[in-house]
Amino acid sequence: MKENADVSNNPTALVDADAQVESFRQTRNNRRAELVEDYVELIADLIDHGGEARQVDIAQRLGVAQPTVAKMLKRLAADGLIQQRRYRGVFLTDEGKSLAEKSRERHQIVEAFLCALGISLETARIDSEGIEHHVSGETLEAFRAFVIERNGLADTDV
Repeated sequence: MKENADVSNNPTALVDADAQVESFRQTRNNRRAELVEDYVELIADLIDHGGEARQVDIAQRLGVAQPTVAKMLKRLAADGLIQQRRYRGVFLTDEGKSLAEKSRERHQIVEAFLCALGISLETARIDSEGIEHHVSGETLEAFRAFVIERNGLADTDV
């Protein structure tokens, strides 16, 4: 079988090696970013809904142990995404707020797309939690356009 076969006409054709390398590289990078994005998005949600984000609440919501959260919070602080204040919880920096907003927007677009396909809201929320980190900007824009067209929405509604 030819290595550069056109996979659009033959789904079982072997993918070009360079394209496959890039695909795996992008997936690995997305996995690294996924955890950071989940943390900053959750921290933003906790602050928005309860006025504060505490380590114990983050651990509970993520279903992980507090030492795991403490380790990640150190990493987020080192990356300039959060500030921790003794006895006052966790706060997002401007960079952290920006990342949380982008992550939340990606999540909402994917969730709206899945719902537009007829997926239940509960399932769409669960599935979008993973998908949002792995779609390209091009795919995300296609999702957004589909939702807008399907629901007759303005661009700002999605």
